[in-house]
Amino acid sequence: MSPGRYLAVEGTEGVGKTTLNRLLTDRLNERGVEVVRVREPGGTPLGEQIRSLLLHGDDMADWTEALLFAAQRSELVTRVIRPALSQGKWVLSDRCFYSSLAYQGYARGLGVSRVWSVNAPALGGTLPDLVVWLETDHGAALLRQEQPDRIGSEDASVHLQVWKGYRSVWTTDRERTLRMDGGRSPQHSVEVLVSVLEERGWLGPC
Repeated sequence: MSPGRYLAVEGTEGVGKTTLNRLLTDRLNERGVEVVRVREPGGTPLGEQIRSLLLHGDDMADWTEALLFAAQRSELVTRVIRPALSQGKWVLSDRCFYSSLAYQGYARGLGVSRVWSVNAPALGGTLPDLVVWLETDHGAALLRQEQPDRIGSEDASVHLQVWKGYRSVWTTDRERTLRMDGGRSPQHSVEVLVSVLEERGWLGPC
């Protein structure tokens, strides 16, 4: 059985994470790869309840927000991601723990290392094989949002700090992170990504 792979697409609000994952799913399915798509926050019954609190609930303390993200992540890894990988499936995720490092660790000022310290046990060593960071002008990406949620509707200055947070995480974890131009078309991005997967030997040629 071929090994499963865990890929996450990251970036600021409205950058096109879901679209890229959808296109990549189609390409992988064409090659006979079984894909499980998930999203953060969410992906499990409890995770979706936490998602509702995080994105549509009342304002909350920064550490409450950080811990809720870690809690839903623990559920997702334990109940969905790890079992799928053990069955040789590929997991494609909208977001991963990078979001917590960028949003709560950097933008909220809680500290990247401190936020990682509560996410590490939640992940239990199950980390993405590859994180695709769609980098683009954060202001332009915000304009793409159709219905901003609690976090997406925050001031532009917060999203600038989030972008800086992603850049900080990328500089310290470049081996795991593929930085891509989020301003290019999704069709171009998926072609580039498929080529990268082939070059790494994770995906055989057509």
